[in-house]
Amino acid sequence: MIRITEIAQKQVAEILREGDQAVDATAGNGRDTLFLARLVGSSGRVYAFDIQQEALDETAALLDHHNMSERVDLIHAGHETMAAYVEGPVTAVMFNLGYRPGGDRSIVTRPESTLRGLAAAIQLLKPGGLATLVLYPGHAEGEKEKSALLEYCSGFDGSAFGVVHSRLLNRGKAPPELLIVKKFGQYPQFLTGQ
Repeated sequence: MIRITEIAQKQVAEILREGDQAVDATAGNGRDTLFLARLVGSSGRVYAFDIQQEALDETAALLDHHNMSERVDLIHAGHETMAAYVEGPVTAVMFNLGYRPGGDRSIVTRPESTLRGLAAAIQLLKPGGLATLVLYPGHAEGEKEKSALLEYCSGFDGSAFGVVHSRLLNRGKAPPELLIVKKFGQYPQFLTGQ
């Protein structure tokens, strides 16, 4: 089975290198944080945000188990505050929206904070960097968040950013979806032939 989260990770793995900086905007259970920590290596840095202390504790335990704790700053704050904690540039920012698997389903990401988080992320991204956003429109707040993000990203300058929206067509009524926002350098990649 194809998973949207795996597609997001594959895109990030293509550009994130040893020594880079990355952000997990929604630490959750720590899987993306661990994934990023492996890619940035011992000379890189990952900043992982979550509003739930329980999520950060679970992420810390996962990182400890894999001897990756020294590569990660765990930050008990919302992703909309990332610019206050992260000095760019960063190569990748990953958002896995909705609620934390196995956690309190009443605690979900909200359009207002996610839009501010994405705005901060694109300011921090270096040219060639990208942000991935896994969307979950299967619940009311997730559908609002998806609509707000699609409208926001549709307004990006096409000479400065590339935006891709993907979803699984043959899986359920409202399967997870993926937004990828790539920040171009001076000129879009397709114009420079790189």
